[in-house]
Amino acid sequence: MQSARSEALFERAKKSIPGGVNSPVRAFRAVGGVPRFIRRGEGARLIDEDGNSYIDYVGSWGPLLLGHRHPDVVAALREVLEFGTSFGAPTEREIELAELLREAVPSMEMVRLVNSGTEATMSAIRVARGFTGRDLTVKFDGCYHGHVDSLLVKAGSGMATLAISDTVGVPQAIAATTVVLPFNSVEAVEKAFAERGHEIASVIIEPVVGNMGCVPPEPGYLEALRAITERHGALLIFDEVMTGFRVAHGGAQQLYGIKPDLSTFGKVIGGGLPIAAYGGRADVMLKVAPAGPVYQAGTLSGNPLAVSAGLAMLRYLKAHPEVYTYIEKLGAMLTARPPAGVTVNRVGSMFTFFFTPEKVTSWDTAKLADTARYGRYFHWMLERGVYLAPSQFEAGFISAAHTEADIQATVEAANAFFAQ
Repeated sequence: MQSARSEALFERAKKSIPGGVNSPVRAFRAVGGVPRFIRRGEGARLIDEDGNSYIDYVGSWGPLLLGHRHPDVVAALREVLEFGTSFGAPTEREIELAELLREAVPSMEMVRLVNSGTEATMSAIRVARGFTGRDLTVKFDGCYHGHVDSLLVKAGSGMATLAISDTVGVPQAIAATTVVLPFNSVEAVEKAFAERGHEIASVIIEPVVGNMGCVPPEPGYLEALRAITERHGALLIFDEVMTGFRVAHGGAQQLYGIKPDLSTFGKVIGGGLPIAAYGGRADVMLKVAPAGPVYQAGTLSGNPLAVSAGLAMLRYLKAHPEVYTYIEKLGAMLTARPPAGVTVNRVGSMFTFFFTPEKVTSWDTAKLADTARYGRYFHWMLERGVYLAPSQFEAGFISAAHTEADIQATVEAANAFFAQ
């Protein structure tokens, strides 16, 4: 693999962009080396500025369930460009997207479109506070909900990658509004509500964690959260920015049979363009301005480009439910024979190879992984044309554009590494 062009671009970028990248994990800091600057994507592949081709298991961190440049999405973008890119006014397409979301996710009785997962989670916890009249939010160690001040406490994703536990710049008074508990511990949640239940507005959770690597809920865990929050009058928020339309058409809440009060969605619902949404119970969502007193706004929310791409994506998934059967098959092929000393977690098309023999059910067990060994594995795979997340603590993603030949090539490259 050649990298001269990427190396030159990285040096150039560092003069204008902090760390040379616009999102921390892209810098390859956790695995060493120089990030690959991407020129284009096609199906399940990335082509970088040096002309190298890679089988892509990052998929723009999850949204590209149909792969890069899916014909339906590209056609929708070309069509809408004839009309405009942003109006700052309502359009019919926004209603159509909201209706598709409501149909696929019955708990979303009302929907508000926003521009990013961060904006969606920020808004959802604000609405929960406004609805309950309480101030505290419960989150879980290793779960990442975007760079919202109050949620950047013991967050996963890039925070874990860079070994940052709590970021500079968040006032202690704001951090104090968040209660952080270990993931998959019902006992910890029961204890927190016993002590401060009258102050807790909401519990926000990634129902399948993707930001400390893929970590599924233990049997009965989500059911317990639903029961505890209902008992104490707090709202349960599912952050499905990563799992929505990926682990099932109706998200993790369909997969596990749980009905949250509020949900946040992103990534997939834009077909690769920046868009997100939050929504849920009508009585809660009617607190949002202009219907109610909880303010939230955005000039580009529901812009025609992102909405049109999202409509094309969701309509395709609705018309082709076999997508989920296919990517489940590929996921099973990829993770069928984990090597000794490696734990594999997978839910549908989300997966992580943890370089630890221990079962991974929480951040405390995830962080036992051998990150140096993962770094060697990452570069071995990269040199053989397989593009994985440049961090042990990020999930991988399979798309409908991957082929069985792609999976087989990936397995063979991995087996060669472990045979050393």
